[in-house]
Amino acid sequence: MASLLYPHTTLPNKMTVKPLAVLNKAHKMRVPFELKQGQTRVSHQLPSGLNIEVIEQKSVTSKDPDKKNEKRPPLVFVHGSYHAAWCWAEHWLPFFTDSGFDCYAVSLLGQGESDAPPGTVAGSLQTHAGDVADFIQKNLSLPPVLLGHSFGGLIIQYYIARIRNEKMLEMETPYPELAGAVLVCSVPPLGNSGLVWRYLFTKPTAAFKVTRSLAAKAFQTDLSLCKETFFSSSMEDHLVLRYQELMKESSRMPLFDLRKLNASLPVPSAPKSSIKVLVLGAKDDFIVDVQGLSETGSFYGVSPVCVEGVAHDMMLDCSWEKGASVILSWLDGLRR
Repeated sequence: MASLLYPHTTLPNKMTVKPLAVLNKAHKMRVPFELKQGQTRVSHQLPSGLNIEVIEQKSVTSKDPDKKNEKRPPLVFVHGSYHAAWCWAEHWLPFFTDSGFDCYAVSLLGQGESDAPPGTVAGSLQTHAGDVADFIQKNLSLPPVLLGHSFGGLIIQYYIARIRNEKMLEMETPYPELAGAVLVCSVPPLGNSGLVWRYLFTKPTAAFKVTRSLAAKAFQTDLSLCKETFFSSSMEDHLVLRYQELMKESSRMPLFDLRKLNASLPVPSAPKSSIKVLVLGAKDDFIVDVQGLSETGSFYGVSPVCVEGVAHDMMLDCSWEKGASVILSWLDGLRR
């Protein structure tokens, strides 16, 4: 379970929006994800000179002259360990673009088609959040809604804390404002240590399976274990196999050094702000339990929403539209 989803650069004050370069290099993933209609794989260059993959899909309705005044916030999606931008592009990018949102799914460094940094791990909470902030600052003209899954949710929690604390201290911040944030089956602010101990004492068999699946990466070779870890029992095996192959290729290096990550937690506490947060969980989540979901909700002072009939990989599961519909309803509420 411990290996589940695995220099601070000052950015210019003035927001400048520039076109992204289209990625046309040889695939880094030996099992590449084939883009759907309307999607483009582009490259964003970080201040370090490394490039991160972004799969973008623009809203059709936002180009309608009669709806130009709607100004729906762009959505930026951040994956967790063993995943990359493709996990959002499969279902949720088409769903939300059909509802009027421009969508951008990023692959963090060392994941998917993004460059790998020097060293043995892809980064830290700070560097990953900084990379997301750099992409937003240089490419988006409106404050986005950030959506993060599993450890991607923890990265977003760090991003929110930076905005809140630096604003309170009246510091210049390289983290652009957000229109909102959605934490999907997110690792809690304290990390996954609480989850590990609860599983060991209350569900020892499940604890063994999760550890074998994730720490030992057995999900990569055991189809039934992959299904139990990430998906609903009703998920068809041919789909599990397809995603299993993509997950094998998605993470060329660990997302974090877990010892350093645990030493940096909990996510910094911060005063309340105007950033609205949706905490979303899955009833059949094999990794993040109900108590973990409640911990995240309590941290942000909101009631979490637990979706019935879906598992940890809510955006890929056979009932993926259930979670997407909850998020869409919440997004519609942001405008009121």
